[in-house]
Amino acid sequence: MELRNPAFRLALGAERGSILRLVLRQGLLLAAIGIALGLTGAAGVARLLRSWLYGVDALDPLTFAAVPAVLVVVTLTACVIPARRAAGLDPVATLRGR
Repeated sequence: MELRNPAFRLALGAERGSILRLVLRQGLLLAAIGIALGLTGAAGVARLLRSWLYGVDALDPLTFAAVPAVLVVVTLTACVIPARRAAGLDPVATLRGR
């Protein structure tokens, strides 16, 4: 069983850098799944709405590259605060429930 709680990992001797990577990896994994599903759905819907799109290709490469890039930046920004907070936990106080 893999321990996902940062407090337990710190108590067992994990380094703060590994805690940062753990939290960021979890957030980016969820974002990657969402981006993949969103791109797949958008490609399907764009083909259906091709007649409504004026002056833009149904599968516009700029849009399909820019939106995931922005979402990754937003995800990283949103994950940094909890990751830094998790890395700064005092393991003894956390395990005692304080």
